[in-house]
Amino acid sequence: MKKCLLTLGIFASSFAIGQTFSDNFDSYTAGSYLCPQSAGAWTTWSNAPGGTEDVLVSNAEALSGANSLYFVSTVSGGGPADLVHNFGVLNTGQISLEFNIKVQTGKAAYFNLQRNVTIGDVWAMDCNFADNGDLIILNQSGLYFTSTYTQNQWFNFRMEINFNTNVWEVFIDDVSVGSFANPENQIASIDIFPVDQNTPFSSGFFIDDFQYTVTPYTLPSVNGAANLVSYSQGNLVGTAVTPNVTIRNLGVEAITSATITVDYNGTTISNDFTGFNLASLATTTLSMPSTLSLVAGSNTMTATISNVNGTVDGDAGDDQTSIVINAITPALGKMVVGEEGTGTWCQWCPRGAVFMDMMELKYPGHWAGIAVHNADPMTVTEYDAALTVSGYPSALVDRGTEMDPSEMEVAFLDHVVLAPSAFITNGANWDAASRVLDVSVSANFQTAANNNFKLAIVLTEDDVTGTGSTYNQSNAYAGGASGVMGGYELLSNPVPASQMVYDHVARAIAPSFSGTNIAFPATINTGETHTINASFILPSTWDETQMHIVGMLVNAAGLIDNAGKATLTEAIANGFVSGTSIATGIADQNQVDANLTVYPNPANEFTSIKVQLKNEQNVTLKLIDVNGRTVASRNYGQMNGASEIQLNTSNFEAGLYLIQLTLDNTIVSRRLIVE
Repeated sequence: MKKCLLTLGIFASSFAIGQTFSDNFDSYTAGSYLCPQSAGAWTTWSNAPGGTEDVLVSNAEALSGANSLYFVSTVSGGGPADLVHNFGVLNTGQISLEFNIKVQTGKAAYFNLQRNVTIGDVWAMDCNFADNGDLIILNQSGLYFTSTYTQNQWFNFRMEINFNTNVWEVFIDDVSVGSFANPENQIASIDIFPVDQNTPFSSGFFIDDFQYTVTPYTLPSVNGAANLVSYSQGNLVGTAVTPNVTIRNLGVEAITSATITVDYNGTTISNDFTGFNLASLATTTLSMPSTLSLVAGSNTMTATISNVNGTVDGDAGDDQTSIVINAITPALGKMVVGEEGTGTWCQWCPRGAVFMDMMELKYPGHWAGIAVHNADPMTVTEYDAALTVSGYPSALVDRGTEMDPSEMEVAFLDHVVLAPSAFITNGANWDAASRVLDVSVSANFQTAANNNFKLAIVLTEDDVTGTGSTYNQSNAYAGGASGVMGGYELLSNPVPASQMVYDHVARAIAPSFSGTNIAFPATINTGETHTINASFILPSTWDETQMHIVGMLVNAAGLIDNAGKATLTEAIANGFVSGTSIATGIADQNQVDANLTVYPNPANEFTSIKVQLKNEQNVTLKLIDVNGRTVASRNYGQMNGASEIQLNTSNFEAGLYLIQLTLDNTIVSRRLIVE
């Protein structure tokens, strides 16, 4: 039965008549489309009742009566069902919205609340019932909270939204699981859409007993409401945050001045704001002129609006808003690494890019993000093959449990408090003419250790662009049916290469994904520093001003213990430290008695590589060009003592090359110029 009626409630004087709607779907014919039977109560995303976006009424099971709605999808983009119910624009007063839902085992469910009448403009909120039993609520402003639900069991989902105070509270079976303030404090419709953002992309769920009650609000003459207090920085102790207070005019008269006060941990900052003209029902965000320093533990930050237009406003019930801040103390010298599996072909991977950027903005100095591309022009084959993930996008934080990129912040906050075994410092020398980058990564041990630890070096680049279809980004968020995702919902599918800029792109890894312990003695004492060196030739297409060096310390379990991150400018300022060479490194004297020499250099027709070996070793030679391609390779088998290798260079293009000589497990390198 469907009903829509007006009820007269008993409310404060500022409230008026409430509107109630309910639909348990029992008056409809099972097996037929819902929308044509609903007398306009239901429509679809494209406003096409009875089409592929419509949903069939089901009598397979129900919590009440005989019927319910069943949503199912097995495609990565979700759908085609895309059911919509319009509320009309709601941005004052309250709404209580609820329905009963049963999500099948191993499957997912999803709905969103649209902010505006024009569907697809702005997503006010996304709600994901993930296929692992997680409940995730977020929008383009970030993740609000996660909870859990029970799969294959009916439960009641309810949201109580107070638009005046901007408090959105979520209940499961009448138990509150969390609340939040929403920057998009308005709704116009609900969109129910079957989609699973994780492999195997299976969505299946029943909806029954959909209902809501709207309690409207009558505006007083003058009323300023504090709707949201927020800040863009992260939640680490000592972070200086700038409170931003969103106020709303819930009065009839325009607001031209107000006093904003923010209280946190016994500290109060206040400012008189003037020079603006806020129309009735309009919203603006005011940035406080001073900062507050986050302290350890759980503390409340409260924002209060007062002295609106120099008088007392007409409703004191919406003058305050607050958030609870759980600030944590990062371990000294700790940097967390996030490695994201991504690809331009992957339609869900814009989600990874959005959350990687968010982490970089919120936690500079403690976060090193690395985008490991798969099957596209930015792929580093060795890195991609070693980053074992079950689907895309996926993320590893310090190489722990695989997760969705939207969950990286929670994992980061768990890891950043762990004291590292060593502090990591990156140094560098840079030759702009030859484009040779010499890198040093030093580990200063804070505890006694052994050579079960390994060091590795990664180069990343920001602002990477390209041309051609392989740089187009596949985009499941285009058109908005899959929710808001950092602006990708406003872009096409695919996003053309001309509009794409890729950040955190992994460009090189040395000597390998797992790293090397070549620099470490069997026993490492507290306070000792051990260093590895590597040399890279940067292709001319790479922008060295956008590159970062990430040095990583990997423990015996293969987890990242700590890292260091530096731009080339920062690493050069740190100074290059001579150490033990790896992979593409400068000569390692552990295996040779005299300096390895290359003559003539520059070479024209040929060059000779001379080396004095301490003992018999297997020798392999590679010649690598500036694009990182191996242009010549040969295994010379076992060699000992004084050895000389002749290399014919007559067929090679003029330019800079890297000679890489592998002596058993040691790699030594020299630069070669071919004229």
